[in-house]
Amino acid sequence: MDRTERFYKIQQLLSDRQMVTTEQFLKELEISRATFRRDLEYMRDRLGAPIEWDADLGGYVLKSIPGKVSTALPGLWLNEIEIHALLSVIELLKGIEPEGLLGSQINPIRERLERLLEKGDYSAKEVSKRIRVASLAKRVTSTKFFQLVAHALLARKRLHIKHYGRQDGKVTEREVSPQRLVYYKDNWYLDAFCHSKDELRTFSLDAMEEVQALDKPAVSIEEVDLKAELESGYGIFAGTKHQIAKLKFSPFKARWVSKEVWHPDQKGEAQEDGSYLLSIPYSDERELLLDILRQGSEVEVISPPALRNKVKTELDKAMNLYH
Repeated sequence: MDRTERFYKIQQLLSDRQMVTTEQFLKELEISRATFRRDLEYMRDRLGAPIEWDADLGGYVLKSIPGKVSTALPGLWLNEIEIHALLSVIELLKGIEPEGLLGSQINPIRERLERLLEKGDYSAKEVSKRIRVASLAKRVTSTKFFQLVAHALLARKRLHIKHYGRQDGKVTEREVSPQRLVYYKDNWYLDAFCHSKDELRTFSLDAMEEVQALDKPAVSIEEVDLKAELESGYGIFAGTKHQIAKLKFSPFKARWVSKEVWHPDQKGEAQEDGSYLLSIPYSDERELLLDILRQGSEVEVISPPALRNKVKTELDKAMNLYH
């Protein structure tokens, strides 16, 4: 058994018996005396396990901890590689949260993991220095608004919001029942049932100008209905009515696109000339149009004709700027 399994076994033996001798440990674990000493030292010093030698009983016992009903050992056993992985995840969380939102919850966990690493080969400082999250076009979200939205979401309460619509430049007031918080392309969005429009809508949190919690129960939409309405189309623009865009990427660009996921239900097919044909469902062309235009001359819209014409129109407008 590996070290983690031995820790569980040591815990089980100490929990099941009043006292366990060294010889009993060695027999049950099938390890040497030196290995047992190293395991015991690690559990005591780095995991804080309350294991003590009782001279009167002639063996090891679990020490009673004042204020704690159970004397069971900690239930989370991690090796050094797993601790590094968790610290890396914490660095990722720091990169995606609104500033200060999760600090009070994450810091105690981080400090505990850092203490476990003190005697390891790589320090927590080294992990923090080497792990970076690079955000592209990230917009600032108010921590206060995020907390209000997150609380209402989990408490299943409605919200009154003032939301700035970038498409028409207008601010609208809505009463919504929050359904899901979504982190998409470095920004936060709220999927909610809009009582004003009597339909599901997606709101960008950074575009919220006012958020007020209401003492009204939120309407809950079934997960299957949320997926059908909000995830069937392309990107953040949802809808159940969708078309299929067929995009042909050049052999050069195919090296990247063939490995990318543009949509969970996409279909890709390599062509004989090295190009790549990608089929994507979409409900609203706006986000897809932008992603197509970013590819420049490396992609051709095969169908539908309306999308092909829209791309051509946008390219013509761009060309006119340089005439």
